[in-house]
Amino acid sequence: MSKESFTSAEFYRYLGRNEFMATRCNACQKVFLPPRPICTKCFSTDMNWVKLSGKGKLRAFTCITVGPSFMVSAGYDRKNPYCCGIVALEEGPQVSGQILGVKAQEPNNIRIGTPLRLEIIEKEEGVNKRFWLGFKVEE
Repeated sequence: MSKESFTSAEFYRYLGRNEFMATRCNACQKVFLPPRPICTKCFSTDMNWVKLSGKGKLRAFTCITVGPSFMVSAGYDRKNPYCCGIVALEEGPQVSGQILGVKAQEPNNIRIGTPLRLEIIEKEEGVNKRFWLGFKVEE
């Protein structure tokens, strides 16, 4: 059994180093994001970190016009909405993130199945930096 920490805090530390990581069960090979120390498929605790490609496809989305204060501070509002969605990663897990490279003002033109690639979003909050998942349309 590994002594590593399979936590969200460790996941965000990896993001801060520009590494997109998940946990994988060594017994059954299932990949988990968010990370977890125990496999929910076979209940093994033999887990390890694995680097993800960052590639996936859009599975669902919503365009947001009234968001949290940090998104309003970033310039998003009723006239400038942003898009968030669920991305099915090549490695199996599905995650949520901001969808970049789409026109959130025209949601009818956003297509399920669109190929996406990870683009880590860095935001400063006072003296701290935070990292968020963003996925950009692959050209």
